[in-house]
Amino acid sequence: MVTQYPPVVLRQLAEEPVIWLATVRADGQPQVVPVWFLWDGQHILIYSLPNSQKVRNIRQNPRVSLHFNSDPWANQVTRLDGMAELVDNPPLATSVSEYLAKYRDGITRIGMTPDSFAAAYSTLIRVRPTHLVHW
Repeated sequence: MVTQYPPVVLRQLAEEPVIWLATVRADGQPQVVPVWFLWDGQHILIYSLPNSQKVRNIRQNPRVSLHFNSDPWANQVTRLDGMAELVDNPPLATSVSEYLAKYRDGITRIGMTPDSFAAAYSTLIRVRPTHLVHW
Protein backbone atom coordinates (compact mmCIF):
# COMPACT_ATOMS: atom_id res chain seq x y z
CA MET A 1 0.00 0.00 0.00
CA VAL A 2 1.23 3.46 -0.82
CA THR A 3 1.62 5.40 2.43
CA GLN A 4 3.22 8.66 1.29
CA TYR A 5 2.42 10.82 -1.70
CA PRO A 6 4.36 13.82 -3.00
CA PRO A 7 2.42 17.10 -2.68
CA VAL A 8 1.90 17.30 -6.46
CA VAL A 9 0.24 13.86 -6.46
CA LEU A 10 -1.98 14.82 -3.53
CA ARG A 11 -3.01 17.91 -5.50
CA GLN A 12 -3.86 15.76 -8.53
CA LEU A 13 -5.88 13.37 -6.39
CA ALA A 14 -7.80 16.28 -4.86
CA GLU A 15 -8.28 18.50 -7.91
CA GLU A 16 -8.12 16.58 -11.18
CA PRO A 17 -11.58 15.85 -12.60
CA VAL A 18 -10.61 12.72 -14.54
CA ILE A 19 -8.30 9.79 -13.99
CA TRP A 20 -7.68 7.02 -16.53
CA LEU A 21 -8.55 3.51 -15.32
CA ALA A 22 -6.82 0.52 -16.92
CA THR A 23 -8.37 -2.93 -16.53
CA VAL A 24 -7.84 -6.15 -18.48
CA ARG A 25 -10.53 -8.15 -20.29
CA ALA A 26 -10.76 -11.91 -19.82
CA ASP A 27 -9.06 -12.38 -23.21
CA GLY A 28 -6.06 -10.31 -22.04
CA GLN A 29 -6.91 -7.13 -23.96
CA PRO A 30 -6.18 -4.03 -21.83
CA GLN A 31 -9.00 -1.49 -21.56
CA VAL A 32 -8.26 2.11 -20.59
CA VAL A 33 -11.10 4.57 -19.94
CA PRO A 34 -11.40 8.04 -18.39
CA VAL A 35 -13.48 8.05 -15.20
CA TRP A 36 -14.68 10.48 -12.58
CA PHE A 37 -13.26 9.68 -9.16
CA LEU A 38 -12.99 10.78 -5.56
CA TRP A 39 -9.91 10.40 -3.38
CA ASP A 40 -10.91 9.64 0.22
CA GLY A 41 -7.39 9.79 1.61
CA GLN A 42 -6.75 6.05 1.19
CA HIS A 43 -8.80 4.87 -1.79
CA ILE A 44 -9.88 6.04 -5.20
CA LEU A 45 -13.66 5.78 -5.48
CA ILE A 46 -15.26 5.39 -8.91
CA TYR A 47 -18.99 5.12 -9.61
CA SER A 48 -19.83 3.01 -12.67
CA LEU A 49 -22.68 1.57 -14.67
CA PRO A 50 -23.21 -1.94 -13.26
CA ASN A 51 -22.81 -3.77 -16.57
CA SER A 52 -19.82 -1.84 -17.89
CA GLN A 53 -16.75 -3.53 -19.34
CA LYS A 54 -14.58 -2.21 -16.49
CA VAL A 55 -16.85 -3.84 -13.91
CA ARG A 56 -16.78 -7.15 -15.79
CA ASN A 57 -12.99 -6.90 -16.02
CA ILE A 58 -12.56 -6.21 -12.30
CA ARG A 59 -14.73 -9.22 -11.46
CA GLN A 60 -12.22 -11.37 -13.40
CA ASN A 61 -9.04 -9.53 -12.36
CA PRO A 62 -8.97 -6.90 -9.60
CA ARG A 63 -5.49 -5.60 -10.53
CA VAL A 64 -5.78 -2.13 -12.10
CA SER A 65 -3.69 0.89 -12.96
CA LEU A 66 -4.75 4.52 -12.90
CA HIS A 67 -3.02 7.52 -14.37
CA PHE A 68 -3.49 11.23 -14.92
CA ASN A 69 -2.90 13.14 -18.12
CA SER A 70 0.71 14.31 -18.28
CA ASP A 71 2.07 17.53 -19.68
CA PRO A 72 2.75 17.52 -23.47
CA TRP A 73 6.32 16.24 -23.01
CA ALA A 74 5.62 13.69 -20.27
CA ASN A 75 7.65 15.67 -17.75
CA GLN A 76 5.03 14.98 -15.08
CA VAL A 77 3.71 11.43 -14.97
CA THR A 78 1.63 9.85 -12.21
CA ARG A 79 0.58 6.21 -12.31
CA LEU A 80 -0.99 4.29 -9.46
CA ASP A 81 -1.21 0.51 -9.53
CA GLY A 82 -3.66 -1.09 -7.19
CA MET A 83 -6.32 -3.57 -6.27
CA ALA A 84 -9.94 -2.83 -7.10
CA GLU A 85 -12.99 -4.14 -5.37
CA LEU A 86 -16.68 -3.88 -6.17
CA VAL A 87 -18.28 -2.59 -2.98
CA ASP A 88 -21.33 -4.49 -1.72
CA ASN A 89 -24.32 -2.25 -0.91
CA PRO A 90 -22.45 0.99 -1.64
CA PRO A 91 -23.76 4.43 -0.72
CA LEU A 92 -25.43 6.18 -3.65
CA ALA A 93 -23.36 8.91 -5.28
CA THR A 94 -25.92 11.44 -4.00
CA SER A 95 -25.07 10.53 -0.41
CA VAL A 96 -21.34 11.21 -0.89
CA SER A 97 -21.32 14.99 -0.59
CA GLU A 98 -17.72 15.43 -1.77
CA TYR A 99 -18.41 13.40 -4.93
CA LEU A 100 -21.60 15.30 -5.64
CA ALA A 101 -19.89 18.67 -5.08
CA LYS A 102 -17.07 17.71 -7.46
CA TYR A 103 -19.32 16.43 -10.28
CA ARG A 104 -22.67 18.23 -9.95
CA ASP A 105 -21.92 20.43 -13.00
CA GLY A 106 -20.65 17.46 -15.00
CA ILE A 107 -23.76 15.47 -14.18
CA THR A 108 -25.89 18.32 -15.51
CA ARG A 109 -23.70 18.60 -18.65
CA ILE A 110 -24.38 14.96 -19.52
CA GLY A 111 -28.13 15.57 -19.23
CA MET A 112 -28.72 13.89 -15.90
CA THR A 113 -29.82 14.93 -12.44
CA PRO A 114 -27.93 13.80 -9.34
CA ASP A 115 -30.70 11.29 -8.62
CA SER A 116 -30.76 9.84 -12.16
CA PHE A 117 -26.95 9.66 -12.14
CA ALA A 118 -26.93 7.84 -8.79
CA ALA A 119 -29.55 5.38 -10.01
CA ALA A 120 -27.65 4.63 -13.25
CA TYR A 121 -24.08 4.70 -11.87
CA SER A 122 -24.87 2.49 -8.90
CA THR A 123 -21.74 0.32 -8.77
CA LEU A 124 -18.91 1.59 -6.61
CA ILE A 125 -15.36 0.58 -7.48
CA ARG A 126 -12.89 1.14 -4.62
CA VAL A 127 -9.22 1.05 -5.57
CA ARG A 128 -6.51 0.63 -2.95
CA PRO A 129 -3.26 1.97 -4.44
CA THR A 130 -0.36 -0.42 -3.88
CA HIS A 131 2.36 1.22 -5.97
CA LEU A 132 3.09 4.77 -7.14
CA VAL A 133 5.16 5.77 -10.17
CA HIS A 134 5.74 9.51 -10.39
CA TRP A 135 8.21 11.83 -12.08
